[in-house]
Amino acid sequence: MSRLHRSTAAVAVAAALAVLPASVAAAPPAAAQAASHGARISAAYVLPGDRVYPEGIAADPRTGALYAGSFADGTVYRTRPGRRTAEVFLPAGADGRHTANGLEVDRAGRLWVTDSSSGVAVYDTRTRRLLAAFTVPGDGSRFVNDLAIAPDGTAYLTDSARSVVYRVTPRDLAAARGRTATLAVAFDLDDVLDPHGPDDFTLNGIVADPAGRFLLTDDMLGGDLYRLDPATGAVRKAVLRGGDMHNADGLELQHGRLWTANNTDNVITRWRVAPDGTRARLERRLADPALQVPTTLVRRHGTLYVVRSQFDKGGPLGDGVPETPFTIAAVRGI
Repeated sequence: MSRLHRSTAAVAVAAALAVLPASVAAAPPAAAQAASHGARISAAYVLPGDRVYPEGIAADPRTGALYAGSFADGTVYRTRPGRRTAEVFLPAGADGRHTANGLEVDRAGRLWVTDSSSGVAVYDTRTRRLLAAFTVPGDGSRFVNDLAIAPDGTAYLTDSARSVVYRVTPRDLAAARGRTATLAVAFDLDDVLDPHGPDDFTLNGIVADPAGRFLLTDDMLGGDLYRLDPATGAVRKAVLRGGDMHNADGLELQHGRLWTANNTDNVITRWRVAPDGTRARLERRLADPALQVPTTLVRRHGTLYVVRSQFDKGGPLGDGVPETPFTIAAVRGI
């Protein structure tokens, strides 16, 4: 295959991440460092292709299948239990998709796939049929990044360039069946975040509280975590103890614990989150080059499945030759 095409989105990623220090946060507490010593990293799944540069991952809560997306060309892969090599679920460029960033599978078996340059598409995982698509309103810069599905079925999506969170309700999805609709802004954090330039990347990962009370999203530039209230629209900065969210990319929230993939730092962290989402304390930190610029992660049966993007090896973050095959890592013990 030819060298990765440097799309507008890829250039935006490179510019945004290049300004982030490799190690901005203060050294983690000794207890947090020691707790990561027993962590184990291994290759769980192979993604076929020599220029994949994966970005997103999602787990199907009904079947156990994992879906991963290629930032390079928008291919979506699916793994099956018991099989090591993933299959192509949606081919490159399907439905005009240029990238595949955030992925999520909802309880009805619909796969949501964001394209950083346009919006989000929704597919039936049984038939692979496109059900609906939602595009970013207006002109100008945009980078639709990650998404989360709340218990009521509402999808929330971050835009790293505009510092906003979009919303797609079940009613919106039903109304858009078979056609393309426009994303609605649910939260605008542009004036809430730490000072940033018009070309800076801010919001990245997002997760939903299983009880539906709040959302959490990280500002990878400012290093903060924000609590969003879907009922009132209120936004507040969560109090962090023991670390920060600099370079935090994807998030995973389960049973009061929050995991982060800190991309250019090659770090995974684990936090204890207060029941109301207003505070979080760093519990564990794993730093290892074997993570290969982790962009996001999902947890199943005690194992974290981590996307190893290799963005710094011929991808949007640097020249070089990637290690092949591209893989999804299994990380245990954190």
